Amino acid sequence: MAERTVDRGHEPEAPVVDSVALDEVVRFTSDLIRIDTTNRGGGDGNERAAAEYVAERLAEAGIEPAILEKAPGRSNVVARIPGTDPSADALLVHGHLDVVPAQAADWTVHPFSGEVRDGVVWGRGAIDMKNTDAMVLATVRAWARSGRRPPRDIVLAFTADEEDSAAYGAGFLVAEHPELFADCTEGVSESGAYTVHTDNGLRIYPVAAGERGTAWLELTAQGRAGHGSKINHENAVVRLAAAFTRIGEHRWPVRLTATVRAALTELAALYGVPADLDDVDTLLDRLGTAAAFVRPTVRNSANPTMLQAGYKVNVIPGTATGYVDGRILPGGQDEFTETMDRLTGPHVRWDYHHHEVPLEASIDSASFAAMREALEHFDPGAHVVPFCMSGGTDAKQFSRLGVAGYGFSPLRLPPGFDYQALFHGVDEHVPVDALHFGVHVLDRFLRGTATQEAA
Repeated sequence: MAERTVDRGHEPEAPVVDSVALDEVVRFTSDLIRIDTTNRGGGDGNERAAAEYVAERLAEAGIEPAILEKAPGRSNVVARIPGTDPSADALLVHGHLDVVPAQAADWTVHPFSGEVRDGVVWGRGAIDMKNTDAMVLATVRAWARSGRRPPRDIVLAFTADEEDSAAYGAGFLVAEHPELFADCTEGVSESGAYTVHTDNGLRIYPVAAGERGTAWLELTAQGRAGHGSKINHENAVVRLAAAFTRIGEHRWPVRLTATVRAALTELAALYGVPADLDDVDTLLDRLGTAAAFVRPTVRNSANPTMLQAGYKVNVIPGTATGYVDGRILPGGQDEFTETMDRLTGPHVRWDYHHHEVPLEASIDSASFAAMREALEHFDPGAHVVPFCMSGGTDAKQFSRLGVAGYGFSPLRLPPGFDYQALFHGVDEHVPVDALHFGVHVLDRFLRGTATQEAA
């Protein structure tokens, strides 16, 4: 198939975002937060009520939704909006409906209240990522009211189970319903295009064009069981603890992907410092607050997170088990495997508890250029920089179908707003103004990605 590119010779049509859309994005965010879709892992979750809510909002706009489930209550919504060019490749726009747990006693506002107060929407999912689900709904409903259509088909997917393994969500859709995404070549979802206010007065919008791979490990140490009062040089707990110490203290070498290299180069130019990629740690120190979204992605990583051993204080157990959260950059798998073999040692076995691929999408694509243009149009002072996510999203699942994934969930945030800290954090909230900005930017991007055959 010939390469598809954005037609840069045609500006997007006039905006269609109206006051109704701006009201709806706030209401939809609040409504979705009030629907408790807590995902506790291991299959313990229920997205059905939220999926029905989304399906109803789509159906009201004449968009036919399908609710798909691998298990009762683990609901996904998929719909297609036809574009004006049937020969163009489709664009996938996806967002998850589930959220991580929240303890109400820790919050200032109840996490499932969806309260709108002082220009802010409060609750679990306000950032991750019911806000984006609401922005997508408000945008496509505005198209329906105005009679506008995007230039290429838009496939919408609102998924379950992203906050665990995606087995009931995107993984299920990819395995059981790949035909719904057969002509999708690119996708956009969470964790990008938000404002970072730097210490030198810049407004940077990092747009994700990569993700580190997931390598959650289970470590098992073998030893000799015995009485706690006896000397035991084959203690499984000691062996596991020693392996954990080696893993925790290991200094991973720098590994620069194309996306991270571009991010460092562009940030160095914005800060007016040399882009010394041979001394990345020193360069990061010179990039002030902007270094925060790049620093976790210049290396592979592995962090011990859980320990399980023994059943009585005076009994030395024969085995001990622990878990490690590992993350792997594109091209870093062999290094990760060799390093873990060496750090765990001869008495500790490690296996993958959950393993997902790293991703990298082109930052030279027409779609990335269109994202940049849409952000700069509504914030002329914006500096758009590509970055690699330290974690992962459902884009990993959809990559199995050949879909290149980008993180593009636009929010214009005020100074002092710690976006990253609110992911899975206490008192999660999103400004109303940020939601309005997001709808405007999404509309311009999605209706501005006109495609044509490359010359």
